[in-house]
Amino acid sequence: MPSEDTAAGALTGEALLAACSALANPHRLRILGALADGRQYVSLLARQLGMSRPLLHMHLQKLQAAGLVTGELELSEDGKAVKYFESVPFALEITPQVVKAALSTLPETADRTTTETEKEAK
Repeated sequence: MPSEDTAAGALTGEALLAACSALANPHRLRILGALADGRQYVSLLARQLGMSRPLLHMHLQKLQAAGLVTGELELSEDGKAVKYFESVPFALEITPQVVKAALSTLPETADRTTTETEKEAK
């Protein structure tokens, strides 16, 4: 998430939304927990979590887009391509002040979604 930060070290609205969205799923939390001890390749990670590789890839992409994990393709000794993922060190503190500071940098689509949701609630 460091690349998403603003000059003052505050999260941008986009980075805050991406992190919250990525962390709001039990599968993705399990993936982050499994990667806390170090990098792992996808097949092993899928077996450990009891998850299909396509589903795991979908969740890893969401985590990677939020800047919470990174992936690297390597060649094994037998010449096969192996994708490894590892967690990125992060600390996320969300306070009313953090949210307020991020409001001015929210993506335009997030503003529209909020307005549409408010209209539907009325």
